[in-house]
Order: sequence, then C-alpha cells, then structure tokens
Amino acid sequence: MPERKAVVASKSGLHARPAAVFVKAAAEQPTKVTIRKPDGQPVDASSILSIMTLGVEQGDEVILAAEGKDASAALDALGSLLEKDLDAE
Repeated sequence: MPERKAVVASKSGLHARPAAVFVKAAAEQPTKVTIRKPDGQPVDASSILSIMTLGVEQGDEVILAAEGKDASAALDALGSLLEKDLDAE
C-alpha cells in the first residue's frame, strides 16, 4: 500500500476550514485514502469527524495511505493540499 508523508501547513492544523477542504478533496478521490499521525492508527480521510479526532496541528507530520490503481495520484494530490496554508485560500 503506497504511503506519503506530509507536514500540515495550515495555521489551524486540520481543524475547521482546512479540515473541511481536505475531507472534500479526499472524498473526491477514486480510491479510499487513510490518514494518521506517525504513532497513531489510520482513519478514513473522507470523514470530517475522524479527521477532527486526530488533533493535527500546524507543523505536524501525517502519513497518507491508499490502495488501488490511482493510489499514487490521490496521495500526491492530497499531500500537496496539506502542505498549503488552507486557512489563506
């Protein structure tokens, strides 16, 4: 299962607006994507409740994982999104 590490750039981490933007993008992917902190359990990246329970802050590293034929493209798109300041967009 391919994985990609990303450092969250948004000032509010994965809370409020950045979480909503990320979850919407994850739900639009053609494959199921999970997200986790390095020491945590993976959760569904398209679930706002699951994302909020992770407690991801600005500067935290997260690990995205996906399986399927479009997994690499999905991970690239979502990883790039996390590395932008979604509070500013």
